[in-house]
Amino acid sequence: MSRKYKFYNPEGVYFVSFAVQSWVDALTRSEYKDILIETLDFCQKNKGLEIFAWCIMTNHVHLIIRSKEGFLLPDILRDFKKYTSRAIIKAIKDNPVESRQEWLLKQFETKEGYRFWRGDNKPIELWSNAVIDQKLNYIHQNPVEEGLVFKAEDYRYSSACDYAGENGMLDILVIN
Repeated sequence: MSRKYKFYNPEGVYFVSFAVQSWVDALTRSEYKDILIETLDFCQKNKGLEIFAWCIMTNHVHLIIRSKEGFLLPDILRDFKKYTSRAIIKAIKDNPVESRQEWLLKQFETKEGYRFWRGDNKPIELWSNAVIDQKLNYIHQNPVEEGLVFKAEDYRYSSACDYAGENGMLDILVIN
């Protein structure tokens, strides 16, 4: 793996993306995305996660994040992915209206059990204001490019509304 895909600076601000196994559109229901929101909130309050921007799409997540002193981003992301993997698999199993239940579970089944997330995080340290602006725009425009909304701030599962002056679903540190 190349240097650009590792966490080298413990104090750094990182753009991180991670995807559902095989890029399956598993995050189409609000209840599954809400599990991610609740877990991000928990990580902020209990695991030292600071969030500058975020967006949850149907098959992947984008974050601009860093860890507080005394915490490590790889550990936070490992715990986040481990917990949400189990919680989302359980939510799929327990959802009586999930029309794709059997198919979804088969996509995540392994010899050891289930694996919801791909193993990589693709962290990229943000080293300049220009790069931060580019990644911030990329994250917030993702739902627009996908045709989910016309304006980025209208997408519920994103920090774009925070940057438009409205309160979002998570407490974030807005980059000026």
